[in-house]
Amino acid sequence: MTHLAIAALCATALVAGFVDAIAGGGGLVTVPALLGFVPQPHLALGTNKGQAVFGAISSATSFWRGKGVDRARAPIAFGCAAAGAACGALVQLRVRPEPLKPVALGLLVTAAVVVALRPLLLKKARGPHEVTAPRARLAAITLALGFYDGFFGPGVGSLLIVAFVVFHGDTMTRAAGNAKIANVASNLTSFAIFAVKGTILWHIALPMAVCNALGSAAGARAAMKRGDAFVRFFVLAVVVALVIKLGWDILR
Repeated sequence: MTHLAIAALCATALVAGFVDAIAGGGGLVTVPALLGFVPQPHLALGTNKGQAVFGAISSATSFWRGKGVDRARAPIAFGCAAAGAACGALVQLRVRPEPLKPVALGLLVTAAVVVALRPLLLKKARGPHEVTAPRARLAAITLALGFYDGFFGPGVGSLLIVAFVVFHGDTMTRAAGNAKIANVASNLTSFAIFAVKGTILWHIALPMAVCNALGSAAGARAAMKRGDAFVRFFVLAVVVALVIKLGWDILR
C-alpha cells in the first residue's frame, strides 16, 4: 500500500473519530474506505477494529473525566458489551457479515424515527421511576448491541445512544457518554480476538489509530461543551447516512 493511500485512510480515521465520539457511526466512514484498499472483508473489518479501539478509549476517557457517564451503570454496560462482542467476533470469523445488513437497516430506520421524535418519546421514557428493571434492561441492550458490534459494527454507537434515551431516559449528551462505555468494551474485546487471529493489518491500523484517537478526543469535548441539540443533530445525520449506505449495499 502506498503512503498516499495510508494518508487518505488516516484522514478518514480523523473524521470518523470526531463523528463517532458524538453520535456513533464512525464505521460508516472507515469500513468502506478500508474495503476500498483491503478487499478481504475479514482483514478490513479486523483492521477497522485495530484502529477504532484507540478512538473509543480516547472518547470514553474524555466523557469519564468530564463526568458525562453514569458510573453506577458502567460496570454492567462494560461487562455485557464485552461478552456480546466476544461472541459476535468469533461468529464473524466464520461467516460473512452480509446477513446482518437487513437487520441493521431496520434498526437504523427505527433509530432515525426515534431521534426525530425524541421530545415526544422522552415524555414517556424519562424519569428513573418509570424505568422498570433497569439493570436487566441495560444488560440486554449492551449484550445484543455488543454482539452486533463484534460481528459487523457500523451504527452501533448511534443505536446505543437511542436505546439509552428511550429505555433509560438519558439526555442525548448523557446517552453519548454512556454509549462510549459499552462501545469501548466491545471494541477492546473484538480487537483482542482479531489480533490473536491475525486479521489486523498493523501497518495500516496503527497510523489510523493515532488519527482516530485525536478526532475522538475533539468530538467528545465538543459534545460535552455544546450539549443536547448539537449531539441530536449529529446522531440524526449519522443515522440517516447509515440507512442510505446500508440500503445501497443491500440493493446493489
